[in-house]
Amino acid sequence: MEDLGNTQYFQINQDNEVPVKKVLDTVYHAMEEKGYNPVNQIVGYIMSGDPTYITNHNGARSMIMKVERDEIVEELLKEYIKNEAWKDTDDDGDKGVF
Repeated sequence: MEDLGNTQYFQINQDNEVPVKKVLDTVYHAMEEKGYNPVNQIVGYIMSGDPTYITNHNGARSMIMKVERDEIVEELLKEYIKNEAWKDTDDDGDKGVF
């Protein structure tokens, strides 16, 4: 007989989840292939939550909808900081922040 006094744990195997980087890579390339500006379209999706900003091509729309928008922003920000992208160039075309 089961011991009903103990709590059982349920864990979902998250190994099947597609990493956010892979999702962004797939979406970016799908948008490019269809002739869209990937940055503008992804920003539109992040800001509005409207999946129609993302093409259905190569399953990009269904793929991006499996990832929370805040996870996308987090991944983009982590990569930006990791690569210190602000040090590359500024609006004047020279090195520096301002």
